[in-house]
Amino acid sequence: MTPPLGDIAHVGHAELLTPDLDGSVRFFTEYLGLTVNGQSDSGSVYLRTFDDYEHHSLVLTAAGKPGLRRTALRTSSEEALQRRVKELESAGHPGRWVEDEPGIGKLYLTSDPDGHEIALYWETEWYQAPPELRPALKNQPQAKPGHGVGVRRLDHINYLAADVAANADFHQYVLGARPTEQIQLDSGKIGAKWLTFNNKSYDVVYTSDWTGSQGRLHHIAFATDTREDILRAADLAIDTGVFIETGPHKHAIQQTFFLYVYEPGGNRIELCNPLTRLVLAPDWPLVTWTEAERAKGQAWGLKTIASFHTHGTPPVD
Repeated sequence: MTPPLGDIAHVGHAELLTPDLDGSVRFFTEYLGLTVNGQSDSGSVYLRTFDDYEHHSLVLTAAGKPGLRRTALRTSSEEALQRRVKELESAGHPGRWVEDEPGIGKLYLTSDPDGHEIALYWETEWYQAPPELRPALKNQPQAKPGHGVGVRRLDHINYLAADVAANADFHQYVLGARPTEQIQLDSGKIGAKWLTFNNKSYDVVYTSDWTGSQGRLHHIAFATDTREDILRAADLAIDTGVFIETGPHKHAIQQTFFLYVYEPGGNRIELCNPLTRLVLAPDWPLVTWTEAERAKGQAWGLKTIASFHTHGTPPVD
């Protein structure tokens, strides 16, 4: 039985691993326009988007190879946090309590079936901008950056997984997410699934890992105000040497206007504009895309990078 929607409010922040910490910090501050908001004794750097109400949106940690260390999900209350912890333990996903991030209270660390670290928390510190970053509008946490893309918020996480269905079920039946779209292969296997914790069309995505590996990342995504911001981001990328993998273009699934780039540490980053699509219907039907439909490419015919025939995995949105 699916838990009531609402115990998980949204994706709070993500922690990326990078073998080029300085280069990654420059990418996120100079190109995307995030602001550094502290550094740990161990060297992790905390960054925030201008419209995030919390201490940080992203953590960068030096490591031997790129990847995702942690996804932090904020609950809607302390009671909701305790309900999800109880459900996690009952479902065979026990975790442990830590307090290892600035501006955040206790976090309950667990993992999905694929081994991705998931942290749940409630207590958080609301950001107070210093004078030089104070906005003119009091309902905005921080002034818009005058450089780079100026992304508004962390939008979603797309995980690679050995078993998409098992991981999607974990988010749906244990954490309370709602599936909105999926890819079903001719074999009947679920190749990818998009889920939301709120009225956004998606917060987390699971995509089949054609290598059969576990715990890997496909990308994290940041939202822009407009499509034009993504076009500008592409121009900024070619001017500053940021590698563009594909786009700008429009996904068929979720209809997101997008650009995929790589940051210097080797993590794929998506810039997206999904702000016009909300799931307002309480009885939203799960939209299923077939293998043949996905083989047609993106909304306007752009061929996707991966294919069923070459890698045994569906093209990724």
